[in-house]
Amino acid sequence: MSARPAGNYGIDAPGVPWGWGGCAVVFAIAAIVVSVLGSALWLPIYFTVLAVIAAIGTFFYLRSTLVGKFEVWRGVIAALRLRGDEEALDLGCGHASVSVLLAEQLPTGHVTGIDLWRSVDQSRNSVQAAQRNARANDVDARITFDTGDMTSLPYADASFDLVTASLAIHNIRSAQARRTAVLEAVRVLRPGGRLAIVDIEKVREYDATVREAGLTVAENRGLGWRMWWTGPWFPTRLLIATKPEQ
Repeated sequence: MSARPAGNYGIDAPGVPWGWGGCAVVFAIAAIVVSVLGSALWLPIYFTVLAVIAAIGTFFYLRSTLVGKFEVWRGVIAALRLRGDEEALDLGCGHASVSVLLAEQLPTGHVTGIDLWRSVDQSRNSVQAAQRNARANDVDARITFDTGDMTSLPYADASFDLVTASLAIHNIRSAQARRTAVLEAVRVLRPGGRLAIVDIEKVREYDATVREAGLTVAENRGLGWRMWWTGPWFPTRLLIATKPEQ
């Protein structure tokens, strides 16, 4: 079975691979031009190295957004060992990549995906795109999509057994607002429920927040080359935490 479910899932932060790919082309042209002009030998070598680095960065980014994140999330969901009847919430669901993967493992459960549907965070992002992907995988009856802000979730306390967030919370610019989003996720979790966050840069920040909220952190680890966003200098981490039983 392919790691990537059926459908069209866009590209995360599409301006980034366009920028890196453009740099690769510009540096390659520069290497050719300075070589033709007979410049010092180090100059075409310099531009060639930059072109190669930019091309490799573009490759890793595109592989992460088109394949890697699906491989990683299939593994994360499998490791959660879900019963199959859970109520799950997917924060910043976008094109529903994680929502669909979750729904496949919840034959008697339900997934709610919530997003602001911003195209700057994911190309051609819309609730209609998410719904099409759910239908393409025959899980649309088990997924509901809402429009809303993860810093002010429109759900009652203790509504979900599982809350996920994939490459979403870091898009909130303010550290205080990110903290609020994580605390909102904790609020809507049922006692014994789990929070699974896959993100870049800010995972240690989320770790501190959930510990302050009384959750037990089960995992906080890097996810390896399959989710390198241009290279090892821009990795992705996984945080899994459990809300205590009352």
